Amino acid sequence: MSIDILTGANAAWLIPALSIIAFPTTVFLGRFLPGKGSFISILAIFLGFILFWFVLFDFLSGNSVPLHVDIDWIHIGFWKITWGFLVDRISIVMLGLITFVALLVQIYSLQYMKGDNRYGWYFSLHAFFAGSMLLVVLADNLLFLYFAWELVGLGSYLLIGFWFDRRSAAEAAKKAFITTRIGDVGLLIGIIILFKATGTFHISSIIHAAQNGGVADSTIFWSSLLIFLGAMGKSGQFPLHVWLPDAMEGPTPVSALIHAATMVAAGVYLAVRMTPLFELVPEVQVTVALVGLITFIFAGVVALVTTDIKRVLAYSTISHLGLMMLSVGTGAVGAALFHLVVHGISKALLFLGAGNIMHATNDATDCWSFGGLKRKMPITTGIFLIGSLSLAGIAPLSGFFSKDEILGSVYQNMGYAFLIITLVGGFISALYMSRIFLITFTGDPRTDFAQNAHESSRIMLLPVVMLAIVAFFLGMVAFPMWDFNGFSAFVEQGYKFHIIPWLAIVSLMVAILGLLTGWVFYYKSLLSHRAMASRFGLFYRGALVGFWVDSIYEFIINRVVLALGRLIAAFDRIVVNDTGIDGSGKSVLLSAFKIRLIQTGKIYSYGTAMAFGVFLAVAVWWVF
Repeated sequence: MSIDILTGANAAWLIPALSIIAFPTTVFLGRFLPGKGSFISILAIFLGFILFWFVLFDFLSGNSVPLHVDIDWIHIGFWKITWGFLVDRISIVMLGLITFVALLVQIYSLQYMKGDNRYGWYFSLHAFFAGSMLLVVLADNLLFLYFAWELVGLGSYLLIGFWFDRRSAAEAAKKAFITTRIGDVGLLIGIIILFKATGTFHISSIIHAAQNGGVADSTIFWSSLLIFLGAMGKSGQFPLHVWLPDAMEGPTPVSALIHAATMVAAGVYLAVRMTPLFELVPEVQVTVALVGLITFIFAGVVALVTTDIKRVLAYSTISHLGLMMLSVGTGAVGAALFHLVVHGISKALLFLGAGNIMHATNDATDCWSFGGLKRKMPITTGIFLIGSLSLAGIAPLSGFFSKDEILGSVYQNMGYAFLIITLVGGFISALYMSRIFLITFTGDPRTDFAQNAHESSRIMLLPVVMLAIVAFFLGMVAFPMWDFNGFSAFVEQGYKFHIIPWLAIVSLMVAILGLLTGWVFYYKSLLSHRAMASRFGLFYRGALVGFWVDSIYEFIINRVVLALGRLIAAFDRIVVNDTGIDGSGKSVLLSAFKIRLIQTGKIYSYGTAMAFGVFLAVAVWWVF
């Protein structure tokens, strides 16, 4: 059937293509263009955002539901590999989030990165990074997805280490690249296992075969766990979260992009996409839920004691990614995607707000060095408050509705134990957002640069204000209205939106309690947070250093991996190389030195040897 590839949903492939094309264009021609070609990168993602709306409207009209296009790449007999794209409910949600956030972040960067020596290269990398992520969400098969997945990893490496002349940035980039590779190896092995079992890389075909008994249960189990390992690496799930806080070494707009709509979202997207496979093995679902719950609580506790404003937001990201994985583990993929979008908007808002603060305070990041910024930066204060309340889960902001749907799924599918622990995580989330806001914006300025802070320029405020507006009103899409059945119903056909009244009230009260606790400790100082911290002793000191996870990794690498590496190197050198390879060559050489002593070239010597040999042979024959 012929299709028009330039209209409606059929034009979805152009969305990543525009940014991918913008990358080499700005790299090679940017130096000759105004603004070093930054407008090309922005124009590419802007056109992608416009195309997203055409794709969405075409999808809602029912003209192409879903759209699946394949292009043959390798064809050998009955076996072929294709590149293709899939436009369905899940990918459309991701297209909207990525293009919207990437567009606003790039506009914000025009002023934030002004004067940087690699200004053009920065926007080139943005185009490459966004284009790679868009390829991930449109890929219809696991091989193509893995190809784009690795491009996302490369893009994050280059952007985190953008200021590579700083040792900390270079080390953070390497840490991110190596840590996520651990998960990526698992993902690759899982893909290979599924291909061996089904003979195809197509996601829909693999899931269909597995659901109809075409794949052994053990194969589904191990491949699902390995694929989830890949998602853990990209989305910073415990214990593969260690790269994400260090990724703050990149420019702040990069942090906003990574934490809101690109790299960390890739892991959640993959888990959502492969949920039909996970659901076939209940043990995998429980594993996903447990890892998500542990990550939610663990990162939230660390965020409570962290003072660097960007690292607080980084641990907040890890925590809420854990909440999304918990939702995936309960089977509520619509709620997980809803919270992914809500969190992405709110977290982009908060990171860009942090960028405004850093821009006004000589790149300071320690929250205790601020104070009183609400008088100096009223607009940034307002938008930061909206983002904080949204992530805290306060109604009527969007974070309340997405968290409420997750809590409902946890209650219905996992029971009271999971629900209570999740509510504790919600309290912690509200508390650390209250803490970072009150310390930063209220009270009196604690340093000279806080005293001299000023509001950012309009070009930096405009994207943040737009994000704040969306964060405030986005929750409305949870409700059925007109011909739209609500966000989760859009993602999951047949889903019925409903609120559990008592649970919504409990959730809201828990969030308010978290905010009030922060108000008591950090605004009114009715209780001393330092005295409270001292009561927790070792637990508090552990939280300060991320519960020694980095130290454990360092110990394992230095004392186990490197020691084992030295042992293997010694075995390779002494046994394999010196003995097995060089030793055999030396034995031939030494044998030649000995043998040449009897090679005299004299006939009587050879005759004597031959006679002695005959005599010896006869003697042996006679005896035996």
